[in-house]
Amino acid sequence: MKELVQFLAQQLVNNPEAVDVKETLGDTASVLELRVAKEDLGRVIGKQGRTAKSIRTILNAVASRTNRKVVLEIVEDK
Repeated sequence: MKELVQFLAQQLVNNPEAVDVKETLGDTASVLELRVAKEDLGRVIGKQGRTAKSIRTILNAVASRTNRKVVLEIVEDK
């Protein structure tokens, strides 16, 4: 699932080299942290969070096939 998020984010941003995804595995859930360049943050989130919600929907569809839960966190570097 990490590769899926990385692929989707790289297709959306202007600076695909800056995309970084870290996956933390739990017993029944995974947490994915997505980091992008500061100027690309708006592209990943989208208007009123629509793009982020769409990415989460795709992730949950893939995760449901393996009976797992996935949480996507979009992290802003300061």
